[in-house]
Amino acid sequence: MAVCILATMCAGFTKPIHIVAVGASNTQGWYVGKQGAYPAKLEALLRQKGVNANVVNAGVPFDTTAGMLKRIDSDVPKGTDIAILQPGGNDKRFLVTKEQRAANIAAMERRLRDRGIKVIVYDDEIPARYYAFDFIHLTGDGHAFIASQLLPRVLAMIDRRAIAASPRAR
Repeated sequence: MAVCILATMCAGFTKPIHIVAVGASNTQGWYVGKQGAYPAKLEALLRQKGVNANVVNAGVPFDTTAGMLKRIDSDVPKGTDIAILQPGGNDKRFLVTKEQRAANIAAMERRLRDRGIKVIVYDDEIPARYYAFDFIHLTGDGHAFIASQLLPRVLAMIDRRAIAASPRAR
């Protein structure tokens, strides 16, 4: 008897995984457009793995973590399974302290988790070769890099959700 690891790949499981990516211009897809941005690329990678997923792009150019915190509840609707927070570098450009940035990220995480939404904070160092000529925004390869880095994290969360929902786990 085969064991179902990914709930979206099991026979009879058709409910898509709803993911929302919250961030600023790099999430939105500055220079590459929404279809070239990492949320769309992540959705494509998940579908290649047989995962029925919808990844919504909630990137707003020039946004800071304070702005993201203000819109977190409206941009991440009820029914969202996973939220990806990509806080970016605008806080530094707009002179927000490291402490306030950390507090804003922690508040977003807390609000989402209180609503039963799994959270991935993608605040990793991105190699310089993935930045465009302005050294702020990502190239198409940079977006593909982020999507490839997020894929195993999202799959791990889906696995945990599938295991927790399986009859054997109860």
